[in-house]
Amino acid sequence: MIDATHRTAWLNWLSTEKRYGDNTLDAYRRDLDDFSAYASTVPTASAMIDRQLFRGWLASMAARQLARTTIARRVASLRSFFRFCGRRQLLDVPDLSWLRAPQPARSVPKSLSADDARSLLEAIFERRGADWVKQRDFAVLMLLYGAGLRISEALALRRADAPLGDWLSVFGKGGKTREVPVLRAAAEAVDDYLAVCPFDAGTAGPLFVSSRGAALGPRAVQRLVEDLRASLDLPAHVTPHALRHAFATHLLGNGGDLRAIQELLGHASLSTTQRYTEVDEGHLIRLHRDTHPRARR
Repeated sequence: MIDATHRTAWLNWLSTEKRYGDNTLDAYRRDLDDFSAYASTVPTASAMIDRQLFRGWLASMAARQLARTTIARRVASLRSFFRFCGRRQLLDVPDLSWLRAPQPARSVPKSLSADDARSLLEAIFERRGADWVKQRDFAVLMLLYGAGLRISEALALRRADAPLGDWLSVFGKGGKTREVPVLRAAAEAVDDYLAVCPFDAGTAGPLFVSSRGAALGPRAVQRLVEDLRASLDLPAHVTPHALRHAFATHLLGNGGDLRAIQELLGHASLSTTQRYTEVDEGHLIRLHRDTHPRARR
């Protein structure tokens, strides 16, 4: 059903033209593999996807209790693949406008309180290990919480990016670059880390390095937060990405403008940023009470 040559061409296009990262490409590759595996079990499957085969695949994923968001992404991957093949005339692709997944339930970002964020950062210095590693870990988490960076964006920074100024140019999802303001505390955290880091990777090297001098990987940061979370008895949703959520939620709670927060986070759609309004309903109630003319007394 899925020609390996066509799949490779599509993945190369996603990588070079759409600038998708390795993790996203791996997910899309698995999406096509899942469809191919299901199609291979259907003796009557034709060379081109049809409604009956598609519905069977949807039912198969539902029976395996896959998350609705996962199902939606897999369908989007399949639709993107066939559209690519049609536009490149690799396949004779009919109208596939019906190729859509059930609308997934909109998830609400899980954040953490300002006090918990502060405790998480302070707990780094209570851990065992080299002082420079503690300074590094603190600097990384400060960029997630203080600048709203994704973990991949923070770890993609180069030595040439330091010392950090008032603004930082971030290369984000989809190959888009955005400018984010840098808290003085975050810039100082990076300076303190570099002052004690025993490795010099050169200006083109990674800003954050492992204990062996190689680029620090995302799993190391995830393990760090897992350990801190356990030591502080924080809920399971406290992850590195939750610090980015906290950045947005706390800005909104202190009167931040939703469109400005959209720019800071690098969201392509305002609807993505609007999910944070469901997290901080108290702010919206106060805003309505304090600004609506009929609410004033």
